[in-house]
Amino acid sequence: MTEMHPFHGAKIALFLDRQLLVYQRDNKASIPFPGLWDLPGGGREGNETPMECVLREVREEFGIALQAHCVRYTRAYFAGRRSASYFMVGSLTQGQAADIVFGDEGQQWAWMSVQAFLSHPQVVPHLQARLQDYLASQ
Repeated sequence: MTEMHPFHGAKIALFLDRQLLVYQRDNKASIPFPGLWDLPGGGREGNETPMECVLREVREEFGIALQAHCVRYTRAYFAGRRSASYFMVGSLTQGQAADIVFGDEGQQWAWMSVQAFLSHPQVVPHLQARLQDYLASQ
């Protein structure tokens, strides 16, 4: 994927069958959305492309060496900013799921059904909307 817009970060909804890989953010007042459930991803470093950013974040946060071909959907969101935030969707294999090593950011990780993610009151709200956009496009 080539960069289509200046961007500041990327998130990815990673599916294993019908479950999403999620983690609960640290409960620190100094970070956005403290204590809420989140998807893998984060801020851009250097001159990364959106794909390089999300692949690095997945590796850092979960120890998964995700490959670009596993990503099947990408969309840029601007939300009143000049630079985009990318939302991607991909899939994991059973082997990748078995090899998860949770990093040092966040309180815990879990598998969550799509329905639970979309209706959970403690999920980062804009990620619920972005996942709904993806599902509506399928």
